[in-house]
Formats: sequence, C-alpha cells, structure tokens
Amino acid sequence: MRASYAGPEGRCHTAADLRRSAAACRACPRMVPGSAVLDLPSGPRPLLFVGEAPGRLGAARTGVPFRGDAAGTRFERLLAEARLSRADAAVTNAVLCLPLDERGRNRRPQPAEVRACGRYLRAVLELTRPEAVIALGAVALAALAAVEPHRLVLARDAGRPAPWGGRWLIPLYHPSPRAAIRRPLERQLDDWRRLGDFAARFLRSEQLVDSAAIEKLR
Repeated sequence: MRASYAGPEGRCHTAADLRRSAAACRACPRMVPGSAVLDLPSGPRPLLFVGEAPGRLGAARTGVPFRGDAAGTRFERLLAEARLSRADAAVTNAVLCLPLDERGRNRRPQPAEVRACGRYLRAVLELTRPEAVIALGAVALAALAAVEPHRLVLARDAGRPAPWGGRWLIPLYHPSPRAAIRRPLERQLDDWRRLGDFAARFLRSEQLVDSAAIEKLR
C-alpha cells in the first residue's frame, strides 16, 4: 500500500507526487530552478531530521540530504555517535531547492524562501509521522516554528527535548564544520550521545511493533 497524505495544495498525494510538485515549484526566483531535493522514506519513521538547505557539493549533487559533502560526512559521524542510522529516520531540509549567491556559492535561505517551502515541510511531517523532530540549526528551528509555534532558542536549548505539537522537538547545531565556531565539536558529540539515549525509547517501540507484526504472519 502506498503512503498518502495531504499535500501542499490540500489534495491527497503520494511521496512521488510530492517530489514532482517540489521539482516543478518556481515560487522562489533566487533558487536554482528544478533543484529540489526530497528523498523520502517509504513510510513513517520515529525520527525526522530537518536541515537548512541542499548543499551544492552534497545533496544537490547526490539527491540525498547530507550526503556527499563535508556536512554529510560530519552528519554520518554524529549519527554513529548517537548509535543511530539513516534507516531509523527521515531526513529533509527547511528549503528543498538549492540557494546560491551571485558567485555560485551556497548561501543562507531567505526568510521568505523558508516560508514558501513550509507547505512541503508540513507534508513531510504528515507523511513520516515522527515521534521526535531534530532541528539541525537555526534556520530549521525557525522553519518548524512556522509550522507549529515553539519558544526554543538554539544557543540556549541545544540538545534539550521539548514537547511540540504532540511530539518532541530537539534543537541541535547544524553538522557543517563551521558550526564548531559556536559550539565546539566535543559539545556537539555530547549533544548527539544524549539524543541517542533519548531516541532509544522510540526505536525500541518500533522494534517491538515490527516483531509483533512478524509473529502474526507466522
């Protein structure tokens, strides 16, 4: 059975429909046209990671968020530190298209671009139905506040789970190596270890459900 959910225009969409809709979107004139990256799982996941935007050397090239560049390498290391894998989670970005400056370099998405892409973020939340959402950086945290208000501040609340919209919201620093300027790597590693401890309850629950389903098939 294919997963379906309320998409950006309020109709019922499959994951493939949402990818096509994002690829065709031209709402933001400064974004690279047709560059949307949306690599969705086949169904719900207990965890959803939300980053900032595709990187030109990473997701924009590989089609997978946080893969192929320095931030992707750091993301994999941090996942391992938390004893997590990509199979445990869905991964997306606050904006799906590639934001470049006049010199072809990555740039920070503008607030209007984040707002325009909020409809896709809502649809991803509806599809993946996570128990916990991990905001990777200030842009992601602001994008999620537009979906469901919260009072979290990255510098103050990094690594602290907070109730949010019937699930948990956990702010962490973006895995870009530049984030170490504001939060040293050792503190980030500790944040991710605590994330792994917190997430274990959801992953155990998923394993129990899967085991019960297998038993019914026997």
